Amino acid sequence: MTRIAVVSAGLSQPSSTRLLADRLAAATGAAATASGADVTFDVIEVREHARDLADNLLTGFAPSRLRATIDTVTGADGLIAVTPIFNASYSGLFKTFFDVLEPDSLAGMPVLLGATGGSARHSLALEHALRPMFSYLRAVVAPTAVYAASEDWASAAANGLSGRIDRAATEFAAMPAATPRERAADPYDDPVPFAQLLGTH
Repeated sequence: MTRIAVVSAGLSQPSSTRLLADRLAAATGAAATASGADVTFDVIEVREHARDLADNLLTGFAPSRLRATIDTVTGADGLIAVTPIFNASYSGLFKTFFDVLEPDSLAGMPVLLGATGGSARHSLALEHALRPMFSYLRAVVAPTAVYAASEDWASAAANGLSGRIDRAATEFAAMPAATPRERAADPYDDPVPFAQLLGTH
């Protein structure tokens, strides 16, 4: 079973950001099923953790509910990450979530990027803001990212939003099996005996 974390950083409820995240997840599921893979999705609404994220930034420790969410994301086989675009970049809430992750916790993670905004002119934020950030985090980003402007939701063009979603999802669905993650060893899986720590036998 392939587990995909879906991180949506929309600020309203419902939001176009969550709608795009759901459509990317559905298309990924359809593409995975067509290739014979089993996939399950864990959807995270970042807005539900806004106060915990602020506490984490100030104290350096994640409250238990946020810690469980972080573990869900970092332990997944792939990630769909979708943010609204404000002032030509990702939202502060979206960035804050990824700021509190441990270094290298997304290393090797296949990632599908999505973004929403009011104008198509902000679509380049995917390439000049989001893709560099995930490359810095050593994630493996799918070639096609999906931007949805307000007018895209009503478009019926073959190369419109639905076509971009399907193309991106097809690329992304093949990535977890093609590039399985090398996970860091957990020191608690093979603990040092207490007597050895004390230097006794």
